[in-house]
Amino acid sequence: MARGFSKAIICGNITRDPELRSTPSGAKVCSFSVAVNRTYRDANGANQESVSFIDCSAWGKVAEILEQYAKKGTGILVSGRLDQRSWEDKNSGQKRSRVEIVVEDFNFLGGNGAGADGGNNRASAGANSSDGADVVPDDIPDDGSEVALDDIPF
Repeated sequence: MARGFSKAIICGNITRDPELRSTPSGAKVCSFSVAVNRTYRDANGANQESVSFIDCSAWGKVAEILEQYAKKGTGILVSGRLDQRSWEDKNSGQKRSRVEIVVEDFNFLGGNGAGADGGNNRASAGANSSDGADVVPDDIPDDGSEVALDDIPF
């Protein structure tokens, strides 16, 4: 039997402020929804638009970062796996199910001030960042002479 594979990548806007909860064991989980717009031509050649609302959940540190920096309207690129949850409705007794994306990675999009880093992925907030100002190549002569284009290896 073949092994399964599940990967989903979506790009859109968060439809409501992310909601952070804790499981009884103390694990953090953040729920939110992303609106994904699609434009297509109908049978008459007219442009049409449709919107899909995709439920997402994030766990652990990713959940905490999303709850802290994301808000309704924030542009986001989400990648993760599809997961189906099933439960029984307590009021009606009917079986319910929902397919959602379990977030593995994300990036904030746009320059609308999402996050303190101007829209970069907050999941890697602990990484050492540099703006390149302190980088000095050691193989370029600093005596003012020009580098011959024939000396460049590419």
